[in-house]
Formats: sequence, C-alpha cells, structure tokens
Amino acid sequence: MAKDKKKTSKLDSVASLCKRRGFIFQTSEIYGGLNGFWDYGPMGSQLKKNIRDAWWQDIVVKNENVVGLDASIIMHPRVWEASGHIGGFSDPMVDCRECKKRFKADNLCEEQGQELIQDGKKFQLPEGIKCASCGSDDLTEPRSFDLMFKTFVGPVEDDSAVAYLRPETAQGIFAQFSNVLATSRQKLPFGIGQIGKAFRNEINPRNYTFRSREFEQMELEFFIKPGTDEEWHKYWVQKRLSWYESVGLPLSSLELDEHPKEKLAHYASACTDVAYAFPFGVQELEGIAARGNFDLSRHQEFSGKSMEYFDQETNERYIPHVVEPSAGVDRIALAILCEAYTEEWIPKGGEGEVIKVEDADLGKRAPEGYEARTVLKFVPKIAPVKVAVFPLLKNKPELVEKAREIFEELQEYWPCFWDVAGAIGRRYRRQDEIGTPFGVTIDFDTLEDNTVTIRYRDTMKQERISCDELLPFLMKKIR
Repeated sequence: MAKDKKKTSKLDSVASLCKRRGFIFQTSEIYGGLNGFWDYGPMGSQLKKNIRDAWWQDIVVKNENVVGLDASIIMHPRVWEASGHIGGFSDPMVDCRECKKRFKADNLCEEQGQELIQDGKKFQLPEGIKCASCGSDDLTEPRSFDLMFKTFVGPVEDDSAVAYLRPETAQGIFAQFSNVLATSRQKLPFGIGQIGKAFRNEINPRNYTFRSREFEQMELEFFIKPGTDEEWHKYWVQKRLSWYESVGLPLSSLELDEHPKEKLAHYASACTDVAYAFPFGVQELEGIAARGNFDLSRHQEFSGKSMEYFDQETNERYIPHVVEPSAGVDRIALAILCEAYTEEWIPKGGEGEVIKVEDADLGKRAPEGYEARTVLKFVPKIAPVKVAVFPLLKNKPELVEKAREIFEELQEYWPCFWDVAGAIGRRYRRQDEIGTPFGVTIDFDTLEDNTVTIRYRDTMKQERISCDELLPFLMKKIR
C-alpha cells in the first residue's frame, strides 16, 4: 500500500505543476468539468506541437517513401462497417449495485490479479472480483458497451443520417490508399502518415490524461509486399524505440510487450507494444502491428473498388500487407512530463551537492542549508520554450532595450520567453518549472563588452558568451 501512495504522489505532483504552469487544464472547468476531456494550455499546446513535429520529421520528412495525409474526422458509415467497428467495437462493462460506479470489466479483473472469462462473445467475472470503489461483490454481469460516438449529418436525425466520430485515424488512410498511390507515384514499400484526433466513449477514463475520450493519434500505415512482414515489423520496432530516446524517454523507462500468438487479432502476424513506466504502472504508448492485408481487403469488399497494387518488377497484382506503428500524442506527452519532472534540494549559497528528491520524499522539507527546486528536464527540441531572456533590471532602459533586441532576434527561430518581473533567481525558478533549457541574462557588462550570461537549466551553471556567438551557440545546443 505504501508503494501505491508513492506512485500517486508523483502523478499528483505532475498534475499540480501542469495546472499551475499552463500545461493542462480540465475542460469546461468553470462548469464542473467533463470527465475524459482535457484542454492543453499555452505550455501544453506547444509541447504537443513539438511532439507532433518530431514525429512528422522522423516519419514523413526524413523518409522519401512516406507521404502525409489529413483525413476527415467524420467519414461514410460504411468505412466503419468494413473495418469491423460497427457492431464489433465495444468493451465489456460492469456496474456496482452498491455504489453505482461503472468499470471496464477486464481492467477490474486485471487490477485484482485475475482474468476476465470469455466464451465467444459472452463474458463472465471470475469469482472473488469486488468493486474497486467500495469493495462490494454485488456486481452486474459484464455487458457490451459501444465505444463509438454517434452523430447525425444534415438536418434530419434518422437512421439514414447516422455518422460517427472516428475512433482511430487509420481507416482514413486505408480508404484513400488508391488515391494516394496514384498521385504520389510511390512504389512498395511505402507509407502514409497521419496525425489527428480520435474519439472513444471510454467506460472509465482514468489516470489523468492517459485514458481519455478525446485524444490524438500519430499513425503510419507502411505498405509492403506480402511475405516481408516480419522484417519490416522488426525494422519499425527498432526505429520507433530510437525516436522515443530522441524525445527524452530513455530505454530504461520503456518496455517492449510482444503479444503472444494466441492473443493476436486473427489477421495479424505480430504486434509489439512500446510501454512506459508511468507512476501508475507500465502502460502502452504505441502499438506496432503487422496487420496483413485485412484492412485493404475489407474496404475492397465493401466498396467494390480495387485495392490491388501492380508490381512492375514481378508483373504481379496483389493487395499489399501493412505494418502499422500507432502512437498516442497525449500519452507520449504525459510520459515525457513524468520523465522530465524532477524535484531537487539545492544548496542555498550555491556551494554543495544537489540532492535529487526521490518519489517517497516528495513534499518533504529540504534539509538545513538547502532549498527545493522543481524542474522539468525536457530535451531541448521538445521543451515548449527554448530560451528565456532577462534584463537584469527592468527600470534601466538601456538594459531593457538591449535585451529586447536579443529577444526579438531569437524569437525568429524559437518560442522564447520575456521576463522582467522579480529577482533574477525567482525568474530562473519559473523557467525551471516550464522546462526552459537556456536562460540569457543581459546586465551592465553586456553594455561594456557585448557579452551575456548563459544559464543552463539542468546544472544551473552559468557562463559568459559574446552576443555575436549567441545564435549559433543556441542553434547547435537546441538541435
């Protein structure tokens, strides 16, 4: 139980910082909020943009055989019939008759060390399962709960006008496969990448932003020749791991979960999840699946339009197979926040050892002679703000003018922060809490010798550098 308290305190600390510093707010908070939906503030929206940009750069821009797509959120209902979502996209749920709380049945069983019993399309709770909220064993039988959000297109709300908010971005790619192939002049192997919103009516949103009803996906459908599935699946698993390291999630915090054959979807030959060690447990960030030709075959069947590829090298026609790396932007953002979040006790006088505060010590007072520091240690390319610029004194026009000149030059290249309020140490601490990697202070020496002080977020060390060298220096560091 003590271990659970430790984990909860870390997530609570991250959530508190996110609210305080403008990363994440509960949606519609002034009206009491809406469970499973979140708004990203000034820092959070930039953080998500940086994650999307890093993915797009690595997946689409750097690969000449990968192109992009931005498909509509609402598509023809037949798309979801073909994909199997209509009538088949549901989760088993149970209700507690005592406290009236609702739970996802498989999660409830897993949390209590058991496995949900499945017989065909029917589900049954194993013996001994209790309500996670009140401890009662008076639970309903598991029953299906439709995860699709339904809406209507046009002025008449009848069955002919029914449409759905997409539960995933992948089907837009499959539905446009032939158009993209024809217009991009690609040859196998090639991929189509997409970033966009998806919606699932989750039974029990939980763990802060991890499981939400509105979320954002980054998906690649990489089309390949049948028979090459295994080698391309391995390739994309390794490539995606390298990307996670580049955005600040070390391999020591990640796990690969290879699905056993008996748990694979009937059409898949392999599936590997990339999971992160969150404060609430190891959970999936991304699934990398070898899906065969299931999706294209289904759309060919339901639409009556050919999804075949003509291979000029072998003079064959076939429906391509696909490997799909599918990642969640919101989950990755939360993982990066948890990984970057650091509490330290630092010596007040500047001399002495910095002590990292372990999870069990979060919230405790600093030892004598030390003060607490909270810092987000983002890698520079992911940090929402790259550089903060500080005139040493705000009531000295010559300092402010020079500082504005430097700030406006740097702002041409990166998101920067201008801060003149308060003591310089207090300004440093504010930037530490939003993860700004570099601080630039303009003082009276700047006016004499055209140098500024660079302050490093992680080490808090400072050095003087010429104003003429500042831009190339930061470009090298941030890249």
